[in-house]
Amino acid sequence: MASPQRLPLASQLGLVALLGSGVMIGGALFFQYAMGFPPCEMCHWQRWPHIVAMVAGLAAFASSGRPHLATGFMVIAIAAIAVSSAIGIFHAGVEYRWWQGPQSCTGTVPTGLSPEELKKYLFGAKMVRCDAIVWSLFGISMAGWNAILSAILATGLASSLSRMAKSR
Repeated sequence: MASPQRLPLASQLGLVALLGSGVMIGGALFFQYAMGFPPCEMCHWQRWPHIVAMVAGLAAFASSGRPHLATGFMVIAIAAIAVSSAIGIFHAGVEYRWWQGPQSCTGTVPTGLSPEELKKYLFGAKMVRCDAIVWSLFGISMAGWNAILSAILATGLASSLSRMAKSR
């Protein structure tokens, strides 16, 4: 196998996407299992695009003999990371009460329910709320950090891929 420096740039970027999204997922799992912060529904939404980016990044890395295929996988990885950032922005907005989140995880109770429907709704409600900040650093929640770091990763990868395309 060739050293990473000898791989086409798109394959090298695939490795960066794989590792970058892997670090993001690893951080989320650390907070979940080591720190004891169970994820809410929107936290899970932010993880899925990173998993897609990891698979696409691995595919780009493995496609070193086919630069066009590696580039295609990189476009998928970049788009997935950008989607995670967008979900992180939405989630952070819910946490900071800039807008309302989905009823399924913000704890708002629908109006007009009968007593029996209300009882059923309350007993089936999830315990992890999406609008509660359980950890923050410099006033930025985990969702906010995902939004920022994912945007930086997606922008860096897209910029590198764009420069590669222009140099062809």
